[in-house]
Formats: sequence, structure tokens, C-alpha cells
Amino acid sequence: MVLVACGTRPQQPAAHPDWSYNSVVYEMNVRQYTPEGTLAAAARHLPRLRELGVDIVWLMPVYPIGVKERKGTLGSYYAISDYEAVNPEFGTLEDFDRFLAEAHRLGLRVILDWVANHTSPDARWIEERPADWYVRDSLGNTIVQYDWTDIAKLDYGNADMRAAMAAAMRFWLDRGIDGFRCDMACEVPIDFWQQTLPALRKEYPGIYLLAEGEAPALHDGAFDASYAWELHHLLNDIAQGRKSAADLRAYVARDAAAMPREAFRLMFTSNHDENSWAGTEFERMGDAARVMALLTFTLPNGQPLVYTGQEMGFDHRFEFFEKDPVPAWERNGFTDFYAALIRLRHENPVLAAGERGGQAAYPLGERTPDGLMLFSRTAGGNEVTVAANLSAEEVAFDLPFEGSRREFFTGKEYTGGTRTVLPAWQWLVFAQDRR
Repeated sequence: MVLVACGTRPQQPAAHPDWSYNSVVYEMNVRQYTPEGTLAAAARHLPRLRELGVDIVWLMPVYPIGVKERKGTLGSYYAISDYEAVNPEFGTLEDFDRFLAEAHRLGLRVILDWVANHTSPDARWIEERPADWYVRDSLGNTIVQYDWTDIAKLDYGNADMRAAMAAAMRFWLDRGIDGFRCDMACEVPIDFWQQTLPALRKEYPGIYLLAEGEAPALHDGAFDASYAWELHHLLNDIAQGRKSAADLRAYVARDAAAMPREAFRLMFTSNHDENSWAGTEFERMGDAARVMALLTFTLPNGQPLVYTGQEMGFDHRFEFFEKDPVPAWERNGFTDFYAALIRLRHENPVLAAGERGGQAAYPLGERTPDGLMLFSRTAGGNEVTVAANLSAEEVAFDLPFEGSRREFFTGKEYTGGTRTVLPAWQWLVFAQDRR
């Protein structure tokens, strides 16, 4: 048996909110969620999300969008003109409060997308605050980054701007939100996060903080979770035949060595960026889409993400700057699949993210066939074993356990040591609890 990042540590205080360890994040695209595209209409779908089993609703930015240099008709959610208001396209501040109250009534947590790197070029701060709150060129003009021509980059060398940013975050925390997903956190100086986020945690205990970024330093006194971008691109490559299960095992070891043990790693097969700009999971992963989703729920240190529409297999690239709503919501086989994945996560503490979850062991070691990702995670008497065929060919192997076990998704009983054949892109999951 080959172990990855094994070893035990003495029991320590939780590094994260207790409720977050086995949580599943759901990203809601309010503009496209309903024909109305409002918070009030989206709130009517919260019971459906509660039934699905997700824990955290991440709202894409709900703030007013700038008009100057606006992209498309409606603009980018990420070109914000006012940090302390609601986009009229989505409703009012009172609508937001009602959405939040309904989510909390149902036991859901709500986090807001926070864009600290930049504002729109016609944001309130442009007119109302000193010029040196923004990075400017030699002519005094605000600057853009990449192809984001609808933004103005903020200057984190200005202490007053930093204080105002933290105050704007408190505005929403005072309304009762449960944390933030911080857009392009890697573009903001790490010392801002390290100074601001611990202070917010002290004032608002139990908040959850997710960074769009992958630098280990983001976990140094700052964020609970970071993006597993490298994994996402690797899963695409495996689905397209450019990488293999062996590359995935190497990644698991590499990430465990690079990241703090307590780090949550957000794992996904889609999100708003990937869907709109790179294509749906079906375009990128084809027949492998489901097994890759399974991995995002079961790999070590991972915290899974479900994006708008994935729970019904909606194979559509959403327009980013225009209205392009989901035509109708339905329950189908994909809904049942994601509900089962979420149940697997909730029922098995060994799948927790961070320091509470079990690390990966590879029971077949060198005898693992090409194309097979077979691993076990064990902690506190709970064990989950995953056998995933990550190839377009069937793969045969001997089940690496003694006695009989029931497969999680089908309920079929399997006998350990039996020669088993997995078709292309298929899987088996065995969960045992001896607590």
C-alpha cells in the first residue's frame, strides 16, 4: 500500500468553521437563473437547492455595474460601480435581505462574490475619493488589466482605500452574510488579506472565506479555501486523452506537499468562467464529465463546487454580458447523480476538506492498471474507496478489500479480491463506517 502525505497530528482547534468541513458550494448566476433574473425569483429556487443538499450558496456579484466601457448590453458582474448597493437588474437591497433570510431559514449559508482588485471606471470611488485610490498612468488615467477594458485597478498602497474596502465588506457582514468568495484574490497584495480577514473573523465568528487563487500563502492567516485550478485543467486533459491516472496521483502528492494540511481546495468541473469562456463540462470532458465530477467530491483536501445548471446536466454556455436564462428547471438523472454525490460527502466525514479529511492511500500500489485511479481515504473508523476508470478503454483489476461491500451508487454487493471490469469512464465507490 502506497501512502500519500500520511501521518497524524495531535488534535488541534478547528482551523475553519465546523459547518464548513463537509460542505458543498453551489454557485448561483442570478442573471441567468430565471427569466426574471432577479433575487426575488432566485429565492423561489432555494428549497430546490436545499433538497439537492448543497450547503453554501455563492452569489455571483450582485452590485451595480458600471456604464463606462461596459461590455455587451448588461455588462460584467465584475465591473462594480458601488460596493454597498444592489444591481437594479437584480432588485433592491430589501430583496437581497429577503433572499438571505429565506436561505438561512432553510439552513443554507450565503457568501458574496467580492471584487477587491478593481472597480468599474465610473465607480463612485472615482468621483468621490482621492485620485490616488487608483493605479494611474503617467497621464493620470486609471489602468486596466489583461483584456478587462471595463475596469479600473485599485491602488493598495493607499491605506485609506484599504480601510474603505474593509468597511464595505463589513456592510454586507452586518446584514448577515456568511462570508465571501474573493475574486482574483491573487491580484490583491497578500498583506491586505492577512490584515483584514483575521479582523473580520474576530468580529464575525464563523465566516467562510474562499480565494480565487492557488498560492499557498493565501492560507497563511487569510483564507479557508483556494481554487484547485491545476487539478481542473488536469481533469480536462485526462478526459481528452492528454494525461492519465498516473498524472492525477502525482498531482495529489504534489498538492499535498505544497499546501498547508488544513487548506480547503475548491474542486470543480465547471464554474462561471469555464462555462462561458472554455465551454461546458460536456464540451471539455465528453463522456468523462460524470467521473470527473465524482473526483471533485472525493479527492483529498477537496471541497466540491456545483455551478448553475450542472445539477440537471444543462449543456449550454451562458452569455456573460447578456440575458441568457435557464429555460426551465427539471429533475433528471443528473439531479439524482449530484444529490447522491452530496449525500456521499455528508455521510462520510473522511471526505472532509482540510485537516479533518483522510489522505489518499493506493491499495494496489505498483499493481494499479494503467487508466485506473483507485484510492482509499480512512479516518476515525470511516473509509471510502474509489475506483475510477479514467480512460476510454475498459480496465480490469482485483477489488482491494476483504469480505463483501456494497457499492454506494447502485447498492450492488461486491466480494473483495474479485476480478472486476470497469467500462470506460465508469466508477465504483465503497463507503464503510466502523465508528
